[in-house]
Amino acid sequence: MEENKQKDEAVQENEEAVEEAEASMEEDSTVENDEMNRGTEIEQELDEIKNRLLRTQADYDNFRRRTREEKEAAAKYRAQSIVEGLLPVIDNFERALSMEAAEEQNESLLQGMKMVYNQLIEALKNEGVEEVDAVGAEFDPHLHQAVMQVQEDDHEDNTVVEVLQKGYVLKDRVIRPAMVKVNSK
Repeated sequence: MEENKQKDEAVQENEEAVEEAEASMEEDSTVENDEMNRGTEIEQELDEIKNRLLRTQADYDNFRRRTREEKEAAAKYRAQSIVEGLLPVIDNFERALSMEAAEEQNESLLQGMKMVYNQLIEALKNEGVEEVDAVGAEFDPHLHQAVMQVQEDDHEDNTVVEVLQKGYVLKDRVIRPAMVKVNSK
């Protein structure tokens, strides 16, 4: 009996050990599942952080590019406001130079004005200002402003016949379109 009792105790101890082992395995399994879930969550967070970093880096690159382009445009057209202010001065110079000198004294004054005018035109050319070609050219609404239409047989249709006010371009930007007469049949 004592032997049976010892066997029962041994069986009971084995059963308890098995139960403990099963409980321990369940805990280990739960811990492993929790660790795997945490690992998956960490990987997802890492992916999100990588995506945000890439987006932020792309935004920063776009910002740098836009800033550089704005600076280049500002440098390219820095003279625009000065040119716009000088165009009426050039118009007045051209009107004054178109007058005939009646006396020799007026001739020397006219000669001095021509020199100043030429220097002014040269300075504008050095900044990239060019006069819009108009007479005989085909009408271009980007470069010309039609203020009159005429019907002349000796000119092609849609051709500039006369320039009433010169137009100017700064590099590739129209500062003032040329006011012109256009032939239309």
